[in-house]
Amino acid sequence: MKSFKRLFTFFSLVFLFTGVLVGCQQSSEELTKIKVAEVTHSVFYAPHYVAISEGFFEEEGLEIELINAGGADKAMAALISGEVQVGFMGPEATIYVYNEGGKDQPINFAQVTQRDGSFLVSKNPNPDFKFSDLSGSEIIGGRKGGVPEMTLEYVLKANGLDARPDDETAEVNVRTDISFDAMAGAFTGLDAEYVTLFEPLATTMEQQGKGYIVASIGEQTDNIPYTCYSATTSYIEANSDTIQAFTNAIYKGQQWVASHTSEEIAESIHEFFPDMELKDLVTVVERYRSIDAWAEDPVLAEESLNNLMDIMQLAGQLDNRAPYEAIVDTTYAENAIANIK
Repeated sequence: MKSFKRLFTFFSLVFLFTGVLVGCQQSSEELTKIKVAEVTHSVFYAPHYVAISEGFFEEEGLEIELINAGGADKAMAALISGEVQVGFMGPEATIYVYNEGGKDQPINFAQVTQRDGSFLVSKNPNPDFKFSDLSGSEIIGGRKGGVPEMTLEYVLKANGLDARPDDETAEVNVRTDISFDAMAGAFTGLDAEYVTLFEPLATTMEQQGKGYIVASIGEQTDNIPYTCYSATTSYIEANSDTIQAFTNAIYKGQQWVASHTSEEIAESIHEFFPDMELKDLVTVVERYRSIDAWAEDPVLAEESLNNLMDIMQLAGQLDNRAPYEAIVDTTYAENAIANIK
């Protein structure tokens, strides 16, 4: 009798264990897979990585696959072609598509960053840097029409400098002939005295003795919706629950970042930047916190979008302003704030 009981207990445990495994497999299979094209891979997007590493997407039933597009134009191309379901880039890309009369308009549904995340890097150390020091210089500024380049132009002009793209007669010549993902490498081989870089590239350049961070570009501007999530109108209409779940996860990531230390944030996202020492990652995180780079909720405000379009117009890259309601939907962000405590 005792042998039967032991045998029954054994098979019961095997059954329960098998059931747990099957349950886990079913749970994994039930996750909705979402491909996300990120404009670049940067510590600047800490809430984005925290939402993955802390399991917030999984809590919402999603599995995320990241693709580094290497520029907003490429991220938007991947989104429109259907290669990815969500684009993570500046909303200027959706404005361009709107003005071109695209049939399946991409819609910005959640915002992550609210300042420019690039840093001005000099070939020579300049601990007492002033923007007037840039007079007569050449800066590698990124793709013409991209937000990093346009924001740089805006900041230079706000500091009284005559800055123009690809014009050697200008007081500051902003080079736009280098693709976004090749800027750091090009800087070491060209005569340009300055380049704008996101982290961790800026810190890596310093560590290699190839450049020196002299200023934050984002610190010089008002709030702008620098990086947002977008999806095509057709995808949102057909997958409203998925977009809501995605936004919920991002909001959880934003809340987590707002309530944790730089050290804790660095530890959470370290897996995404394995080549960086943890102490260096903490320094970079602190740099972004110090300029209030991250939005604490995913709502893209109209005033913020207008600030961005002002910058685009000043750069001569926007003839027609896109209506806020045509390229932004805050429904999902507002629902997340209302329902997640």
